[in-house]
Amino acid sequence: MQFLYPGFLWALTALAIPIIIHLFYFRRFKRVYFTNVRFLKEIKEETSNRSKLKNLLILLSRCLALAALVFAFAQPFIATKSDIKQGVNAVSIFVDNSFSMTAKKDDIPLLDYAKDKARSIVSAYSEEDKFQVITHDFEGRHQRWISKEDALSYIDEIVSTPNVQTIDKVINKQNQLFTSALGNKISYVISDFQKSITNVAIKDTSIEINLLPIQTGQDKNLSIDSVWFDGPIPVVNQSNSLVVRVKNNSNVDAEQIRLSLKQDGQVKPIGILDIPGNTTVTDTVVISVTKAGRQKGILSITDYPVQFDDEYFIAYNVPDSIQALCINDGLSNKYLEAIFRGVKGFNLTNQSTSGLQYQRFGNYDLIIMNEVKNISSGLASELINYMRNGGNVLVFPAKGIDLGSFNSFMSLAGGQSLVKANNTKKEVSLLNRDEFIFKDVYLNSKGTNLKLPVSAYSYDIMSGASIAEEKLMSFRDGTSYMSKYRLEDGQLFVCASPLDVASNDLVLNAEVFVPMVYKMAISRLKAKPLAYTIANRINVETVNVPKAAEAIFKIKGDQEFIPTQIPQGRKLNLQINNNIKKAGFYDLILGKDVVDNFAFNYNRRESDMSVYNTSELESLNPSNTKIKVISEAKQADIASTVIEKDKGIALWKWFLLATLIFLLIETLLIRFLKSK
Repeated sequence: MQFLYPGFLWALTALAIPIIIHLFYFRRFKRVYFTNVRFLKEIKEETSNRSKLKNLLILLSRCLALAALVFAFAQPFIATKSDIKQGVNAVSIFVDNSFSMTAKKDDIPLLDYAKDKARSIVSAYSEEDKFQVITHDFEGRHQRWISKEDALSYIDEIVSTPNVQTIDKVINKQNQLFTSALGNKISYVISDFQKSITNVAIKDTSIEINLLPIQTGQDKNLSIDSVWFDGPIPVVNQSNSLVVRVKNNSNVDAEQIRLSLKQDGQVKPIGILDIPGNTTVTDTVVISVTKAGRQKGILSITDYPVQFDDEYFIAYNVPDSIQALCINDGLSNKYLEAIFRGVKGFNLTNQSTSGLQYQRFGNYDLIIMNEVKNISSGLASELINYMRNGGNVLVFPAKGIDLGSFNSFMSLAGGQSLVKANNTKKEVSLLNRDEFIFKDVYLNSKGTNLKLPVSAYSYDIMSGASIAEEKLMSFRDGTSYMSKYRLEDGQLFVCASPLDVASNDLVLNAEVFVPMVYKMAISRLKAKPLAYTIANRINVETVNVPKAAEAIFKIKGDQEFIPTQIPQGRKLNLQINNNIKKAGFYDLILGKDVVDNFAFNYNRRESDMSVYNTSELESLNPSNTKIKVISEAKQADIASTVIEKDKGIALWKWFLLATLIFLLIETLLIRFLKSK
């Protein structure tokens, strides 16, 4: 038999106390006078013997009770023949502090249970052992070996975090520190073991891994999965469709779920949703934007008890105007000018090919090449750079173009070559209403009866498979009338016909021409993400930032910090790293001015509350004997379980029971054993 805390054995010296009391306890007798004591002699001797026997038995029971109590505090154990660990232990403990651990069991958060188990595990080891305490945050201070006292202090400081790591990454992180450890390498993973993050597949059999599932029967949860605009950007004074996707993460149907939008300080009810189990429901919210600039909104549902994923923050920018540049070889086109004059917030600038200011190309949302006969190498290079940075170019070739210069430009842009001019009258028969340019422009009845353009002069475009090509409009013979090509973040739109009325009546078909140019212009404004997900490493990008290369920017919201800044021309890449912990809105500040804002949401990875139970965890690695699952019953006294696992069979409970038995014997002796 061995002892976990042998220092308590010094308390056995307290056995001298009842012995001393017994030896030096003298009863005072009362003198009674009898006329003749001859008949009392035999009775006196018998009573004295009984009294001595009773006192000795009481003394013995007291000493045994006290000794058993001391042994219980010293925590004795019997070493088994296998898996007995000798020497110093290196113990790594992972405490799952993700939002799923905020679920409650008996009105107590699972995280509190996990921290309590972690404290008990640390307490089961000696002062000479070394410890690592790790959480989902993967903080630098947790990547070193610490003392028993520091480990208990670290556990007390653990709070919930939006960060989420998979279990295999956690174990790999523990293994990294074990490479520098001496002695027995023991890992403990305390988690609810959600299926979305659990993938335990360990090959290193030199490390003992103990899994402690802490779970609740609650698996119901709804979450706002994602939100996006049905279009590239929201537009002022128009109905903008915001799509919201709500997910039921359990197999229980959810009914009468309220969906609402908070914007400009007002809460607007959107609707009531019925969501069948394990399905996703998509709803569309129509938002009327009355002013340009930065906008914020919060989508929310009512769900209990898991609530970290019930809100979805969005931040977006509504441009105050759309700028277009028309490059002309000759006169400007009056129909193009009429389009931009007729739409508020749309501005058109005309320039000739001889007076172009290349450095200002980035200020325009759309560049229109109106019947330019020759695209010089310099202009082609600038247009390519413009498109790579997200710009859109619309090309209407002139009659008698220089095919060599055009096709050189088309090759750089990833487009198909123009072969030859064609004077045959051709009618457009197909309009691609699945593509953004014409999507949701027409009602069904109106779209089927739509008058499409007719061309009297066009260029044949080389046929062949082009991954980047998408036909927006096609002639009856299947050849392309208007094609779209993607070049990195930008787009190239190429019409097979010139824009003049004699060659092409597109400008006379306002129902096609106006929305086409309008949506080509706004499609350049590639909207930034409505929201970012909080993670260990976050990179966000903002555009059109003043003094991006020289200034020091700050991000301010729930906390204020200076992010790592990487300027890229007018763009600014911000490395947030692990600085944002709370979902909400954050402003990008330069001096006293707000340059941009962002919305951050918690990771939805843990919205699915389904978990692996004990038997399922055991089946994940049936052949790996180093992975052990500690059941809920054994977790009730985890310290004893750890001792029994590492040292042998714990006996302190039996000694505590013996203490109670000896105290009971003492009570019975005092009450029922007569001295006379």
